[in-house]
Amino acid sequence: MKHIAIAVSVAVLVFGVAVLAQTQSGSVEQELIKLEIGWANAVVKTDLAFLDRILADDFIQWNSDGTSQTKAQLLAALKSGDYAASSQVLSDIKVRIYGDAAVGTGLNTSKEKYMGKDTSGQYRWTDTWIKKDGRWQCVAGHGSRKEQKSLQA
Repeated sequence: MKHIAIAVSVAVLVFGVAVLAQTQSGSVEQELIKLEIGWANAVVKTDLAFLDRILADDFIQWNSDGTSQTKAQLLAALKSGDYAASSQVLSDIKVRIYGDAAVGTGLNTSKEKYMGKDTSGQYRWTDTWIKKDGRWQCVAGHGSRKEQKSLQA
């Protein structure tokens, strides 16, 4: 009888740890989704302080035209007005967590200009996050323009 009680106790403990891990994973996922949405809103509002907080100092972003931008370059482009967005709407956001690292993916439907050129459209994106000094920071991003389906066969 004592062995059954120990086995049940171990099973309850394992189940409890599994539920706790899943709950923590869900809350981390929600935290990162909020950061992704906050990032889109910060670009529209030119909230450089928010972006400075969530982007790692060694952040690199690969754009759909094959160019790259560092954190400093992205912030400078926003500050100068070379890059301006009037709308960024994120959808299809998914986050996968790997301990102190995570990958976020989704779709950004944007109205924006870069260097005076309209670059509005839909972009698929992937962001790589790490937990550093107790907070999540994005270390890398990539965006690709989503192809528009042709109405002609």
